[in-house]
Amino acid sequence: MSQVFAANSNDSTGTTPTKSSHAEKGGLLANLHAVREDEAIHRGNFLTGATLFLLQGESDEDALNIIFGDIYKAEGYTFTAEGFGGYFIRDAIAIGARVGYSRTFVDIDFSILEDIADVKEHRKYVSNGFFVQPFLKNYLKVFDSRTVYFFNETSLKVEYSYGISQTDDGEEMAKTKNHGWTFNFGINPGLSIMVLDRLAFETSVGLLGLSSSFMEIEENGESRSEVLYNIVNFKINLLALDFSLVYFF
Repeated sequence: MSQVFAANSNDSTGTTPTKSSHAEKGGLLANLHAVREDEAIHRGNFLTGATLFLLQGESDEDALNIIFGDIYKAEGYTFTAEGFGGYFIRDAIAIGARVGYSRTFVDIDFSILEDIADVKEHRKYVSNGFFVQPFLKNYLKVFDSRTVYFFNETSLKVEYSYGISQTDDGEEMAKTKNHGWTFNFGINPGLSIMVLDRLAFETSVGLLGLSSSFMEIEENGESRSEVLYNIVNFKINLLALDFSLVYFF
């Protein structure tokens, strides 16, 4: 009888940790599925990829009426290219960094307050930027699937940029140069879809942004000024989606 009693006691103690371990998981984590060894987001794997972004616009031949005047001609673009890589330190958790280049160009011919001051200007602006962005990426296996994952990426972006602006009103031309540093902390939730074996298409949006910028401005090679500003953004911008191709190995 004592042997039977001891066996029952061991069974009870063996099952107790299992119950408590399940009890420790709560909320969203309790519904996540386990990551298998042959999955792309398993511990010890790498990820790498690239992101391209292009926003381009151009006005037609007719003047565009605005509140204080007209825009006769307007064209410009913003282009960003970046590469990134990371390593899965745990299942579904990767650390890595992004490096990239961005360029912005604007050419606009407009008039302001024609009935009062009749101010007409032709303005050009071009800027170049280089950035590095360490990140922590956490994938969430909500479905028991090897093809669809949700993820959240937390990152700190450090960017150096420089640019020049030229303004011509028909009588005088002015040039303004600027260069500065920008620090941006962001949280970007998104969706990852495996389109091929180990190749995924990912898209994300910005949820939280804390940005701090320091800029030095030089006008006509003479006067100089410094500008420091901070931006806190809690909005989700659905018009600024990021699209990436990611390869896991």
